[in-house]
Amino acid sequence: MAEKNLQELFHETLKDIYFAEKKILNALPKMAKAAQSQDLKAAFEKHETETEEHVASLKRCSMRSTPPRAARRATRSWASSRKARK
Repeated sequence: MAEKNLQELFHETLKDIYFAEKKILNALPKMAKAAQSQDLKAAFEKHETETEEHVASLKRCSMRSTPPRAARRATRSWASSRKARK
């Protein structure tokens, strides 16, 4: 029982971090555009690249940690929605 709760906590934490990184990713280009110094602008742009890597890594991590049955269900659901759009 405790293991399941820890696993659920882990998944929830991954989701929280993922959505926080996505928000940062949305804000960084605006921050770079508003930056007064070239060094600050370059730092924001570098951070944006790093954050894109973090988001990709979190996506891969969440896919690996998804139980196989849930992953199959999500894949079927995604495939069904793709067929419905066509």
